[in-house]
Amino acid sequence: MLFATSLSRSRQHISLHLRSTQPRTTPSTEFQIWVAGCAMDATSSSQPEFDYLFKLLLIGDSGVGKSSLLLSFISSSFEDLTPTIGVDFKVKYVDIGGKKLKLAIWDTAGQERFRTLTSSYYRGAQGVVMVYDVTRRETFTNLADVWAKELDLYSTNQDCIKMLVGNKVDKESDRVVSRKEGIDFAREYGCLFLECSAKTRVNVEQCFEELVLKILETPSLLAEGSAVVKRNNIFKQKPPEPDASTGRCC
Repeated sequence: MLFATSLSRSRQHISLHLRSTQPRTTPSTEFQIWVAGCAMDATSSSQPEFDYLFKLLLIGDSGVGKSSLLLSFISSSFEDLTPTIGVDFKVKYVDIGGKKLKLAIWDTAGQERFRTLTSSYYRGAQGVVMVYDVTRRETFTNLADVWAKELDLYSTNQDCIKMLVGNKVDKESDRVVSRKEGIDFAREYGCLFLECSAKTRVNVEQCFEELVLKILETPSLLAEGSAVVKRNNIFKQKPPEPDASTGRCC
């Protein structure tokens, strides 16, 4: 079943939808990873060249699988992880549409005691992944009661693209949040929507693929990503060497 949301403008295949086909565990051909994701010092001289830098943020209650989703995307592996303390940060390089992209992905803590710490990380994000656990209703309810409100309060980018993700669909027998409820929420809040499993990797790549594709379609976000790269390049430039033939002593 395919339907468009207010966020969809031209590319139908990344509009808000619920897949009726077999979920994919591998990315489409246009979304190819060209450097393994890893945490990296932003000043490192060994990092690959890239055309755009986008900041993505993972939000949602503790235990919904944000860190596992990120780990599954970055390293194609899954672990039962302890709750994130504060904020974790990972980098992944991808090639999409002929453009090399650097994705700086921030994984925020879901516990209430870290809310004041993580609020500053909303600023400047071009994309936000709102994650809930399909087997825990309170994590879905809190998206509207807590996380959507925080996003509106702290986000500095009115064009920020939102992706709603229902995680842990591998536990179908324990499901308490229906697909229709996810679809209805996404329609109301203007989000893209997918269900996935960080454990089996079903639709993991697609969560980030569709989010990034939509960012690339949004002129203001594209300009932001390009501007950051230009600023970084300016800082990397070395001053010109003095011309020995024209140099004079004081």
